[in-house]
Amino acid sequence: MRRLLLLVSLPCTGTAAAQERTAASTAPLPIQDNSFLVEEAYNQEWGVVQHISSLTRMRGGGGWEYAFTQEWPVAGQRHQLSYTLPVSRTAAAAGSRAGVGDVALNYRLQLGGTEGSAVAIAPRVTVLLPTGSSRRGLGAGGAGVQVNLPFSAVLSASLVVHSNAGMTYTPGARDALGNRAPTTDYTVAQSVVWLARSRFNVLLEAVWNRTRKVAGPGRTEPSTEVLLSPGIRGAVDFRSGLQVVPGIAFPIGVGPSRGERRVFAYLSFEHPFAK
Repeated sequence: MRRLLLLVSLPCTGTAAAQERTAASTAPLPIQDNSFLVEEAYNQEWGVVQHISSLTRMRGGGGWEYAFTQEWPVAGQRHQLSYTLPVSRTAAAAGSRAGVGDVALNYRLQLGGTEGSAVAIAPRVTVLLPTGSSRRGLGAGGAGVQVNLPFSAVLSASLVVHSNAGMTYTPGARDALGNRAPTTDYTVAQSVVWLARSRFNVLLEAVWNRTRKVAGPGRTEPSTEVLLSPGIRGAVDFRSGLQVVPGIAFPIGVGPSRGERRVFAYLSFEHPFAK
């Protein structure tokens, strides 16, 4: 579902109350499931499909990452299937052609929370296919599984928060030389969304990633990434039911990632596919 219902108290008697209810029902509802680095806990409502494109450009070296995600509800809002197709070029391989990364196949269960709920939770399980070349730094070199627990809460009529905790396990990861070792990565993320207008939001997202990379036969090395990302997003609705949401953010490295600078561009198309 793509909109966040505001929790407002309305008088229940009198002509003025009826007028207020009418105005509330016709007013545009705020943007809901269009965050950037942090996953919300809102599945797609039945009959609506979403197409998401994101592009991250790293400062220096020419590295960039593009991802296309398509989300589909399955027989209602409780179950959702999606896939993510990544394409990237690392800064270290600036002279080479870009390539496809590891494709993700996702299933998400709306475990708690429905439209209008103050809180929502939707655990996700992902299978990562080894479609990217580990020799070119585009993939892990082996199949993996990822789990993530998104939690969303409406704090007020103008403030929403999203929290994530996840893990990725790749039993047969490889490095560029073909060495193998199992890897386990962890992520924790938090965002705050200010609904400045129903069609214009300000976001502040924070992400902590702890990853391990293969550094030799049966050996891995850890690395930590911490990003703080301010951003904005807007929405345009069409009579056909199409909603277009563009957005931009500027991830900044802090702590162990100090000095990193990125530009993140976002574009979502959401429209009905069934009655």
